[in-house]
Amino acid sequence: MPGFIKTFLTIILIIIIFAALVSCASIVPQENAYVIERFGKYRTTWDAGLHFKIPFIDRITRKVLLKEQVADFAPQPVITKDNVTMQIDSVVYFKVMNSHDYTYGVENPIMAMENLTATTLRNIIGDLTLDETLTSRETINSQMLQIIDEATDAWGIRVNRVELKNIQPPAAIREAMEKQMKAEREKRAAILTAEGEKQSMILTAEGRKESAVLEAEAQKQATILAAEAQKEKEIREAEGKAEAIRQVHEATSVGLKAIKEAGADEAVIKLKSLEAFEAAAQGQATKIIIPSEIQGIAGLAKGVIESSKE
Repeated sequence: MPGFIKTFLTIILIIIIFAALVSCASIVPQENAYVIERFGKYRTTWDAGLHFKIPFIDRITRKVLLKEQVADFAPQPVITKDNVTMQIDSVVYFKVMNSHDYTYGVENPIMAMENLTATTLRNIIGDLTLDETLTSRETINSQMLQIIDEATDAWGIRVNRVELKNIQPPAAIREAMEKQMKAEREKRAAILTAEGEKQSMILTAEGRKESAVLEAEAQKQATILAAEAQKEKEIREAEGKAEAIRQVHEATSVGLKAIKEAGADEAVIKLKSLEAFEAAAQGQATKIIIPSEIQGIAGLAKGVIESSKE
């Protein structure tokens, strides 16, 4: 009986020791850190892997997530420089860089960062008007990132980005802005319509101008061609007249040559002159003066004609 009890107690002791060892062993997952205290005082920080602690002496104070985290804060009421109250909610992307400072630097790091974000946002928006707030998101994000990241260094937190998620002006302001945007759109539409009509009129006028220029050019070309044709005609007529005069002169020259070769005396020549005056008398002239030499030839010719009749 004593041997059985001894064996049982041994087994119980082994189970207790095994349970104690199991309870003292801890496996830290990847991208996590455990802060360990001994007798209530910081002792060390466990990284990812298997670790053991002393029972009843060491304890895990905080389990810290080392991944980048996103804190989506509720909308905060802020007042602009021109006294417009609006609701703005922000998103902070942060990562714990020092588990010791994150554990002992501030009581509730997320709540502290939320309050810091709200006060920083109020300070920045208080120096801006409504229009500047709506058009300066990047500037506001940069200023908030710089201020919050510098303030959270003591808490072991590094802030990577800060974004304004939504900006909600009052309903009356939104309605006025919508009306203004509608008016601006209508104005731009009217301007575009006017510009289109203006461009159309300009193109039409340019088309008419080009048409008139082309028509004038065509008329000019037609006038030039007509003048060239008339000139060509006159040249042809002049050449024909010149040719006729040349032929007359040649015929006259041939006739004179024939008369000379026939041995015609001065009386024959004067007689030919008289025939020329006879031809001239058939025109419209009412009086013809005949030289005395030709008159003598005429009387001689008349006597010859009468004697031939007898």
